[in-house]
Parts: sequence; C-alpha cells; structure tokens
Amino acid sequence: MNIKKHSFLIGIIWILLLPAVVFPQNLEQFEQNVTEFTLDNGLHFIIVERPVAPVASFVTFVDVGGANEPAGQTGIAHIFEHMVFKGSKTVGTTNYEEEQEYIDLMDEAYRAWVNETYQPEPDEEKLEQYWAEYEEYKEKANSYVKTNEFDEIISREGATGLNASTGYDYTNYFYSLPQNKAELWFSLESDRFQNPVFREFYEEKDVIMEERRMSTDSDPFGRLTEEFLSIAFSAHPYGRALIGWPSDIRATTIQDTERFFRSYYTNDNFTFAIVGDVDPEKMRDLAETYFGPIQSTDEAPFVKTIEPEQRGERRFTIEEESQPILIMGYHTVSQTHQDYAALQLLSSILSQGRTSRMYRTLVQDEELALVAQTTVGFPGSKFPNLFVVYGLPNQGISIDDLEKAIYEEIEKVKEGDVSQQELDRAITNAKANLVRSLNSNMGLAIRLAQTHGQQGDWRRLFNRIGDLENVTLEDLQRVANEYLVKNNRTVGKIINRSSDDVAETQQEN
Repeated sequence: MNIKKHSFLIGIIWILLLPAVVFPQNLEQFEQNVTEFTLDNGLHFIIVERPVAPVASFVTFVDVGGANEPAGQTGIAHIFEHMVFKGSKTVGTTNYEEEQEYIDLMDEAYRAWVNETYQPEPDEEKLEQYWAEYEEYKEKANSYVKTNEFDEIISREGATGLNASTGYDYTNYFYSLPQNKAELWFSLESDRFQNPVFREFYEEKDVIMEERRMSTDSDPFGRLTEEFLSIAFSAHPYGRALIGWPSDIRATTIQDTERFFRSYYTNDNFTFAIVGDVDPEKMRDLAETYFGPIQSTDEAPFVKTIEPEQRGERRFTIEEESQPILIMGYHTVSQTHQDYAALQLLSSILSQGRTSRMYRTLVQDEELALVAQTTVGFPGSKFPNLFVVYGLPNQGISIDDLEKAIYEEIEKVKEGDVSQQELDRAITNAKANLVRSLNSNMGLAIRLAQTHGQQGDWRRLFNRIGDLENVTLEDLQRVANEYLVKNNRTVGKIINRSSDDVAETQQEN
C-alpha cells in the first residue's frame, strides 16, 4: 500500500532485546527531558524534548494485536490497521454522508452473501443476487472516495517514514514531520481514530490476501512458521495465523471490524509518544485541544487464556520441493519475567555474530549449516512465548544431523560450559544494540511508547540494562536446564521431496 510497509512479525530473525537510550544511572538526567501526562479521558502522552534537528517523530502505540482477535476473526487487527490510512469523515471523501450510506448497504449485502455461502446447501440464486447488490453498492460508495488523500496531505507537508505494523502484541502507527507541523499530526491523528471510515474495505482485503500469498502461501519459510506456531501453541492465540487464515479474511465484514475497533481500541490501550524539537507545554495544549474532547471508554477485554504445560515433544514434517529448513521452539516466559534477560543473553551467546557458538561450530568449522540462529520472544513477548532455534543445513548435510548438532551445543550450556568472557561479550553487545536502536527520534519514540503501553512505565527501558548486567553464569545454566528440554519442545522440518532425507524419515517412522 503506497509507502506503508506492513510488518507481520512472522519471520524468525527477530531479536527482542528491549532497548535503552542510556544506562540506568543516567535515568534521572534523562527524565529532565521527559514530559508525561494523561488526559482526563485516559489517553496517555510521552513527550521527549530532543532539539537535535527541527523535526519530530510521532508514534501511536495501541496495546492490541493478533493475540486479541476473537475466534474466527484472525487477521482482523491487521485489516483495521489498513483502514486507518483511508482517512476519516472529513479526509478521503467528497461527501461522507452519501458515501457512508452506500458503505452500509454494501456491507449488508456482503454479510448476506457470506451467511448464505456458509449454509449447508447455499442457494445459488440468492448468492448471485447478494453479490450483484454488493458490487453495485461498492461502485457507488467508491465514487465518493478521494484515494490516498491522507497520505498526500502529510507528504505535502514534509512527512517521512509513514508506516504501520501489526504484531501479535500491538499495533504501531508512526511518521515524522517538520517541527512546525506538529499541529497537523494532532489534527489528523485524533480525527482518524475518532472518526474512522471503512472505505475501500473489500479492495483492501484483496490486498491483504495478496500479502498472505506472498509472505506465507508462496514462501516455504512462511508456511513452516505458520504450521509450527499452530502446533507449538494448543490454546494460546499465539498459535493463530497473524495475517489471518484465508477463510477468516474472506468472511470478515465491516461490521466485524468496526466491532473489533470499538471493543479493543479503547483509551487505556493507547500510548502516544513524541520525540524531537518540540515544546512540551505546547504539545500538552495541542493534546487537550484535539484529543481532550474524545469520550472516555470502558477498558478493553484482555487475553485470559494461559497455554497449558506441554505434555511431551511435538514434531511434524512438511515434504515439498524446497530448501530443507529446521525450526524448533521451547516454551519460555514473558518479557517481564525475571528469567527473560538470561534467556536473551543465552540466545546471544549461542548465535549472535561470528563469535557465537553456533556460528563458529556449525557454520564455520564443521560446515553443517548455512544458517543456525536462535531468538527469544517469538512470536510475541507480552505473554509466555518461545525460545526458537532455526537452521538451514549445508549442501549434502542431513537435516537430522544438523538437529543433532544443535542439541549438542545446547547441552554444553546445560553442563555449564560457558565462560565469563562469553557472558561479558554478550552483555556488551546487548548494550551496544540497545543504544544503536535508539539513535533516531523514531526509534526512541517507538520504544518509549511500547514499553509504557505493555509494561506500564517507560522507565523499564533503563531497568532492562540492569537486568542484563545482573545475569550470572549460573543463571544461564539454570534457564537452559529449566526451559530447553525435550518435553517442552516443538520441532518442525521442511524436507525436500527429492532428497534422501525423505527416505530417512520414512524409515524412522
């Protein structure tokens, strides 16, 4: 969609090391540049004055993602994310009242078509009638649309980095503007979330279906990941397809999406962060002016499902003409758990960089793998999640041999075979990564908003450094023995149909 790039977070290479802009001892100094306030309606703002250049970055963080989707409506969080860029009652239309009338009629016809489609014996005449009505009303609704007007307005005023991302735990909306255009952001942002209009809804669902085909259906790694999560999680919504199952995308209506928005985009789930050359008091005044009139809301529903303890190892194999791929995951803890920092550093020691254990042994020395990588916080980090290992075997190497070699590296950690030098290097790398990720106004704004939105206090950015520094060699050994165990593991493989691996697997079975 235009200049927006949507991140579904279904790739594996996602290192969730929560960042910090400075070390903990400088928190007091950093706080002097932070203005934080909550409006009477519950909307929360974090303003950081950073007069490096006459620009500012604006982030709208919503503590709602794929994990919050109702059963049978996978992908709806991402669908609504697309809708927010379609404008409002005043932006993107030549006549809102008439447009909305046809949007309602269009959706009514589509709902009738969907309901008839799922009948045991659908009436073909009714299906044709409902679809013809839907097409007629869609054409009339589209006659009022000013396509991409929202994008054009902010681009004309110097906006950069217009983007959005939908994950399992959250949805982000963000872009940067010249400092003297801050009021434009307040005006447009308050308008599009207070008055969303579901225009071009069904055209946008076609775009999403194409995104699904490209990221999952046509991608071996996407197919493997989707299957892997659905097997690793038997109860928690982390096991659902983030971009949505095709049948759910197809069946989702405007009425469904608006209900999702009203239920979950509540004031308590919003955090706004502004970082740059701005006057904090002026930002507060603009927030009161544009966001203050928004009515208070009830609290949103929250995820109550807890993934039950896994009873034993789970394994699956996909046979197709593809590069063999190995993926395995161990159930671990959420980002607020005391063991999370140790798991992060364990992942770093195993696979981050050319000095890591898996790279040196599996890729460089023994040449068993093209890639051998670990990550924590997959597919999200708000709830208990997975410590994931994935690998691509080198040419002529059995995927089973690669799996065995990875276990050997994990066993070494369990036996305490990690040096203080390795741990110190991992902590140093973590600090460097955290600081680098916040060199920009946008990076800082996103992390502040996300940390406050998910953990209730942006200061956790600073505390995270201390958490990492407090990890000991004993902690690494303990978490490896507690979490990286067979009964807690799910293993998935793609095996090339034409390779010997197929025969080997069939013999084992």
